[in-house]
Amino acid sequence: MSPSAGGLVVFLLSVQVIQSLDGWGVNYDETEVCAAKGSVVGIYCTFTHPSGLDRRDMKNILWFTKEKDGEPVDLRKDPEYSARVEYRCSKNSCTLIITDVRESDSAEYKFTLKTTKPGEKYTGSPGVTLSVTGFQVQVRRSDSTWLELTCHSSCVLSDDPEYDWYKNGENIETGSSLLVSSGSTDRYSCYLRGSSGQRSPAVYGPQRPSVSVSPSAEMLEGDSVNLTCSADANPAANYTWYKEHEDSPRASGQIFTITDFTAEHSGNYYCEAQNEMGRSNSTLRLITSSEKGGSSWSKTTAAVAFTSVILLVIIILAAFLLIR
Repeated sequence: MSPSAGGLVVFLLSVQVIQSLDGWGVNYDETEVCAAKGSVVGIYCTFTHPSGLDRRDMKNILWFTKEKDGEPVDLRKDPEYSARVEYRCSKNSCTLIITDVRESDSAEYKFTLKTTKPGEKYTGSPGVTLSVTGFQVQVRRSDSTWLELTCHSSCVLSDDPEYDWYKNGENIETGSSLLVSSGSTDRYSCYLRGSSGQRSPAVYGPQRPSVSVSPSAEMLEGDSVNLTCSADANPAANYTWYKEHEDSPRASGQIFTITDFTAEHSGNYYCEAQNEMGRSNSTLRLITSSEKGGSSWSKTTAAVAFTSVILLVIIILAAFLLIR
């Protein structure tokens, strides 16, 4: 890693020299630059031109990544780079400064020079490839008690980098890795020391999961029901389903579907969310059923009973009238 003035952080891989026979030439210090998301990047070049050409003959000096109608688009006028680009150019050198780099800035950057002569321009091609990456915390189980956290990116660092480690947003330690206890619900993130980039996304164990049931009404025998488990976690959680008082899991996956529901399926269910950082169980969710057609049977029974009462009343009245 090569820190330079102004907090620039770039990763030097090789040198590219482009020289033509007529005196034009461009020397890029790096052909590939890897930078942390949110940092400041400098891409440096020197150039040569034919003898007899001076600064007054140079109409336009610029950097670009794309063209429009065959002409390079000046990065200073590109809306995607608005207020984030600066050129620091001298007699025979020009540095492109990009602040707050984004992953969308990953591209090939080329330097070009246009003279006052109509149609005369020179572009250093191929250019410099910029790769912008964020840092991620990787989790590895050290033993049954401890987890080892390491900070990772796709950048190839040229020396042994150090990271600042954060627990719930507070700086706690500096080092290449961090040991934390297994099952912790705290949030851990890392930051590359010496850069002006951003912290990595935090990793943490699953928070208490929630369970939703669809349909939410009481089940009838023969129906199907979906139980869905959701838990806030990073890395993403895996899910396992259990029925109360049973040791063996009923299912795995975020959605547990029970088809052809019967009375035997009735009971309390819960899900377990688990990732590399830890695990957490949901509260119990009661699922019950009634016999299929039970509602119609109740209505029929009530109707028969009502009819029987009416008939009994009629018989009593008829008997009373006959006695009279």
